[in-house]
Amino acid sequence: MSSVTTIGLTHFVIVSFFLVAAGIATMLTKRNAIGILIGVELVLNAAGVNFVAFNRFAWPASASGQIAIDGTMFAIFVVVLAAAEAAVALAIFLNFYNNFSTIDVEKATQLKG
Repeated sequence: MSSVTTIGLTHFVIVSFFLVAAGIATMLTKRNAIGILIGVELVLNAAGVNFVAFNRFAWPASASGQIAIDGTMFAIFVVVLAAAEAAVALAIFLNFYNNFSTIDVEKATQLKG
């Protein structure tokens, strides 16, 4: 197999970089709260890609065939964290929409504690 067709750690880091860049750009440009949430999810997915990629390439399979699953476990934790964050954020957005009839974050000048 040629080294040109082999996917290495650099490729995963580049994909992760583009996910982070897209997430940050989305968070900075969107005025809609759900759009900002999507940007946060992109950044979390980039972290998950990095965890799995560095786990795969930093600790390859040992002679006995066992592989380290630490990165995969962290990635699963990131997915669970993202799901919990999305559920809480959507509940906040629904409450905000009921109070202000919009989810535009720039209109949120009178939030009460």
